[in-house]
Amino acid sequence: MMKSGKQHIEGLRDGRAVYLHGKRVDDVTTHPAYRNAVASVGRLFDFASAPENRALMTYEPKDGGPRANRIWELPGSYAELVERRKGLEAWTALHAGFMGRAPDHVASCIAGMYMGLDVFEAYDANRARALADYYRHARDNDLYLTYVIINPQADRSKSASQQKDEFLTAGVVDRDAEGITVRGAKMLATGGIMADEVFVTSIQPLQPGDERYAISFAIPMNAKGLKVLSRKSYEEGAQSVFDNPLSSRFDENDAVLYFDDVKVPWERVFVVDSLDMCQKQFHATPAHVYQNYQAMVRLSVKMRFLLGLARRIGDVNGIVAFPQVREILGQLAAEAGMVDALVAAMEAKGTQRGPYFVPDRHTLYSAQTLTQQLYPKVMTTLRELAGGGMIMLPSSVEDFANPELAALIGKTQQSPAASSLERVKFYKLAWDAVGSEFASRHTQYEMFYAGATFVTKGHSFRTYDWERSAKLVDGILDSYSLEDEVQPAQAAE
Repeated sequence: MMKSGKQHIEGLRDGRAVYLHGKRVDDVTTHPAYRNAVASVGRLFDFASAPENRALMTYEPKDGGPRANRIWELPGSYAELVERRKGLEAWTALHAGFMGRAPDHVASCIAGMYMGLDVFEAYDANRARALADYYRHARDNDLYLTYVIINPQADRSKSASQQKDEFLTAGVVDRDAEGITVRGAKMLATGGIMADEVFVTSIQPLQPGDERYAISFAIPMNAKGLKVLSRKSYEEGAQSVFDNPLSSRFDENDAVLYFDDVKVPWERVFVVDSLDMCQKQFHATPAHVYQNYQAMVRLSVKMRFLLGLARRIGDVNGIVAFPQVREILGQLAAEAGMVDALVAAMEAKGTQRGPYFVPDRHTLYSAQTLTQQLYPKVMTTLRELAGGGMIMLPSSVEDFANPELAALIGKTQQSPAASSLERVKFYKLAWDAVGSEFASRHTQYEMFYAGATFVTKGHSFRTYDWERSAKLVDGILDSYSLEDEVQPAQAAE
């Protein structure tokens, strides 16, 4: 069942325990720290469920379920994978890629796990059944999921079981015929304040002795005992949409989740007590590839937006004709083209996994490794192009309400390609994307959402076809020899 934005927003009034500034938030849909971002998510669901977007944003599940959002699709061919990507691109355009944990991300993760259901069946038939049922439940009810898959940083030199507090990291404290009881914390619930449910597990390798933390399950965000500890809200600090067009509407927020003896029924538990299976659920199934393929589709759209900012800076400042500026824009265009090409290559080089068509694993890890380095570089380049333009701005939209100040703005904010109002409006947008606290958070996010750089480089190392390269080297080495050119010395008589 496709839901509307109104239905999604109404579903968030469920008594979830969100804490901000030392107090519990009564209603995240109306609180000034979250209401605009919640409305932005509502627009995503309105777009997906609009009759005119039916072909673009929905598909017919092959198991006979109701027509569903493409975020849950399990492509059976290259063509189906491409059609799904077109839907994701259209959705992402509504927020220009600034909602990194929009509903399509974790849906891709759960869909990827479902594609690897055989791995779960080999582990435990009951847990496999729970996953399959949950995938269909989430799909058929058009749920928005976030996830928490990282342990609190604490002392990174020690495993979860070696921390001072045994339940710093969320782990099983009890179990019975009904399910498991979980106590402890997980990070980082990006988008959790606006999500229906949360998927909880560990993507970090766990060590022997960490078995109680080797869990995988999904629960509603209003589950009894679940506490959502919100970071500061950039939306709350935004003066207006005009002054902060991105942070006022697309701050999906991040939060630490604390599980205060939360009961999880067995039908929601996918892994328990298995260090090995916590890793396999991501890497022995298509999940890790499929969820991060979605992230690269999102980033490709975000790069197009940033390239639009770069070119507009050149136009507004009247510098596009400068050779050095064209060189900078050409470099940016090449880099954005590289991201697009890597997404296309993931699809074109994809392979069949049973009935499913999955993006190419190594091309994905190539993209992650390169774009982690690329994003901060693009931010620096945009700063260099803009110079003081992003700083030399009126204090707020209220300056335009003062006739004297408005006249001075008209005089001092001149541009060969835009009116003074258009120039200010544009540079407010550019600053929010590049220089604001919201923008700084996004640079950090793009650099680390896939893990530290050594993690992505490690994935790239492990999945590259080294044997193919070695054969090329051996082929050339085998094509000549010392004996071909130098005769052995005659043995002394």
